[in-house]
Amino acid sequence: MLAVEHPLVIDADVQKSRKSQYEINPNIINRWSPRSFSGEVLSNQDLFKLFEAARWAPSSYNNQPWRFIYAKRESKQWDSLFDLLVDFNKQWCTNASVLVVIISKKTFEHNGMPSFTHQFDAGAAWENLALQATFQGLAAHAMQGFDYEKARRDLEIPDDYEVTVMVAIGKRASPEKLPQDLRQREVPSNRKPISEIVMEGKFGNHIGEP
Repeated sequence: MLAVEHPLVIDADVQKSRKSQYEINPNIINRWSPRSFSGEVLSNQDLFKLFEAARWAPSSYNNQPWRFIYAKRESKQWDSLFDLLVDFNKQWCTNASVLVVIISKKTFEHNGMPSFTHQFDAGAAWENLALQATFQGLAAHAMQGFDYEKARRDLEIPDDYEVTVMVAIGKRASPEKLPQDLRQREVPSNRKPISEIVMEGKFGNHIGEP
């Protein structure tokens, strides 16, 4: 068997605000959602590594319902995605390198029947993308703060696809690049304890910590 190695260590900034209850892959702890981006250009090579990671996500019947519509900040397509954002998100996304709208197909390709897990599957693809971004030293921030119906119209998304989320991607920058009211929020968030989210056998039967 191949030896499994974890070359990453927990980032110092992350250590201050996040404590894992059990030992897991550090890349998972290091992943968070910054808002401060440097504005640097992201190469196609670096960007498409993220999509490569996303396409290996699991999905029901291997349907792979996820699709990615992207625009780089320096491209002519940028405004068509940037203009979808609510004003709050525009103020920090302006320095992102790439914006991506993730959509998912609501039906199975092999029989045309509804797929009840298409959004779940697209979420798995997003997580792969986000973890790969962290591995590459990039930041990826997913958000729902944009106009979903305008996205469908302006991006010409077919009716059999669900508009799921938008993602800002780029290289991290100092919090000082953010508006004053966002600087204090530029820290990794913690998570609820396992005892609060895991139940044995039925809802409400919370487990004790081993």
